[in-house]
Amino acid sequence: MKNILEKIEKAKLIGRGGACFPVHLKWMAVKSSKDKVKYIVVNGAEGEPGIYKDGYILDNHLDDFLLGVKTAFDFIKAEKIYFYLNKKYYDSYRNKITKIANKIGLKDKFIFVAKPLNSGYIAGEETSILNIIEGKNIEPRIRPPFPTCNGLYGKPTLINNIETFYNVFLVSKNKFKNERFYSINFAQKNKGVYILSDDLSIKQILEQTKNYPKYDFFVQIGGDASGEVLNGSQLDRKVDGAGSITIYNLKKHQSEKLIKYWLSFFRDNSCGQCTPCREGTYRLHEMFENNGMKMKDDVRFQNLCDNLFLSSFCALGNAAPVAVLSYLKNVYKLL
Repeated sequence: MKNILEKIEKAKLIGRGGACFPVHLKWMAVKSSKDKVKYIVVNGAEGEPGIYKDGYILDNHLDDFLLGVKTAFDFIKAEKIYFYLNKKYYDSYRNKITKIANKIGLKDKFIFVAKPLNSGYIAGEETSILNIIEGKNIEPRIRPPFPTCNGLYGKPTLINNIETFYNVFLVSKNKFKNERFYSINFAQKNKGVYILSDDLSIKQILEQTKNYPKYDFFVQIGGDASGEVLNGSQLDRKVDGAGSITIYNLKKHQSEKLIKYWLSFFRDNSCGQCTPCREGTYRLHEMFENNGMKMKDDVRFQNLCDNLFLSSFCALGNAAPVAVLSYLKNVYKLL
């Protein structure tokens, strides 16, 4: 157990929730705290459309994932583990997790918390999760202080998602091969979750999974709501963040329908805590409803997007314009 941190650092393991923060730094921050009470939160919210890798892991690697959680529990000497799961995962896996966790020495050391129904995308943000567990409003917290030093109930808290804990298990057994999970959506034949090298480009991933379309297409990477949109000549990029690729037919998709979906998602999922996000997402959606694609030529449109980028309290607001702006820049001009 002493060298697990060295193994994680050597493997260059990063979080898979989107921020890509080095796992060993987060673990070390919690471990080094002088506070005797420490917690672990397993983030199984998986609320971004187009991403379902955690469900795949729970289906196919449940034992290994839980052994990764046990490794973290022993390493930081945690008081309790909180399994925070979306409603589907909570209903499907609670009993299975309980049975296995009891067998591996975690009996009475864990609590299940279901993501509240209709709580929105923000209920997967790590500090919002802490508020949910504590019975507070579903909204993100000011950082710093960070959860690693002042998290659940004011105690040092390690928060990682399901894929990260699974990867920790692989690292601990010297089985980690610098691979990751990719969710591929809207493919004609072979959509699903794949385990492939982290070093592959989008093009290589589509080719190796036999999902490279024969028609003109574009992709959205990193999630169907917040992900960046790229055209067919930009596929030499890697897939960062949560690891999804969604394929769209360039000639058959409907621009206005797609943009309305992105804008509606963020308007409906803003927690309303900060003005830039609450008003910005609402106004963007309103502007599109009133002006359609002419919106892109309105100076107010770019001003609203800039304000979301620069002034929003959390990553939801920062990400709100990404899909629309990248679509307009990389794809719309090709139509």
